[in-house]
Amino acid sequence: MEIKITIPSPGESIHEVTIAQWLVENGAFVEKDAEIAELESDKATLTLVAEESGIINILIPQGKTVEVGSVACIISTEQNIKAPEVKEKTLTTKNIQPDKQNQTSIKITPVAKKMMEDLGMNPNELKSNNLERITTDVLKKQIDSPKTDSVLQYSRNQQTIELTPLRKKLSERLMQAKNATAMLTTFNEVDMTAIFEIRNRYKEIFTQKHGVKLGFMTFFAKAAIKTLQEFPVVNARLDEDKLIYSDYIDLGIAVQTEKGLVVPVIRNAESKTFAQIETEIYTLAEKARNKKISIAELEGGTFSITNGGVFGSLLATPLLNYPQTAILGMHAVQQRPVVIENQIVARPMMYIALSYDHRVLDGKDSILFLKRIKELVENPQLIFNNLSIEKYLDI
Repeated sequence: MEIKITIPSPGESIHEVTIAQWLVENGAFVEKDAEIAELESDKATLTLVAEESGIINILIPQGKTVEVGSVACIISTEQNIKAPEVKEKTLTTKNIQPDKQNQTSIKITPVAKKMMEDLGMNPNELKSNNLERITTDVLKKQIDSPKTDSVLQYSRNQQTIELTPLRKKLSERLMQAKNATAMLTTFNEVDMTAIFEIRNRYKEIFTQKHGVKLGFMTFFAKAAIKTLQEFPVVNARLDEDKLIYSDYIDLGIAVQTEKGLVVPVIRNAESKTFAQIETEIYTLAEKARNKKISIAELEGGTFSITNGGVFGSLLATPLLNYPQTAILGMHAVQQRPVVIENQIVARPMMYIALSYDHRVLDGKDSILFLKRIKELVENPQLIFNNLSIEKYLDI
């Protein structure tokens, strides 16, 4: 029996995908439900799985773009086809033969040997000179020699790799955000002392209760949600000459994957508890990194947050997630000297950035918006809505 494996539809608006990589060899035996290929669309990466066990016959070559519904491969499932037995081979000393060609009788002085180790030089590469003894003088002549066959040569090869559909789409969206908006960025800095104290005190019990770590992102997410409700224009988007306001907050959280940056969306974030948002951030991030994210989970969004601090970024200008009006950028936390009550003290500080579309937001509103984020993060009790920390964290 032959099973035709067709290209699935990633979403309603996507009509073609690219076979990014076959994960199995043509003619190999594959198990049922095993991942056999990676597919890339202009929005996400997904996997193709074997519907039955059998021998695979690949029909579409790697790198080719095809329409949704095309037959990618055929799996033969005859009853007499069995999974190949894997025999373990015991490696003994009899199997190991010395490489006579690489053996050398050249004598090397201790100083020259150390010099060759530092430079990554191989004595066999000098045999063409019929040398019997290698000294530092010999090595210096080799280093200074302009000959093309010198041991110290540098590669000048180039490789051309076509952009993946996801990277192409990301490039288009970034250029669109840059060219179709009047983007500006305002900056501030946040004292993370209060958040550190809460995390250090409650992180273990929070993880035990909810099964996820107590991170920084959710504090900023909650602060952003509260601030967006106070500044609804930041949650709006411009559609030609009309401004569209939403009574909900669909919060995008930027996640870096092997294939590029994606922004999963937490729907109606304003209606979710702290623990629910923390759990959803973790779940969506894991799905994105493991290529299990759906197109529906990436679409939309009214406001986004990105955290370059996880890679060590101290200060950056985040690009808008078009057509959203603004994006909040988090950065690395550093101990820095600050003046508090006329005293210089060390505090864990983070620079934060708000990039915004100046066609929608004035400088005043953007500055006040970011200042309010700072106030809420430095005084998290203002986020808790008069609840105790334990009640708010549901622990």
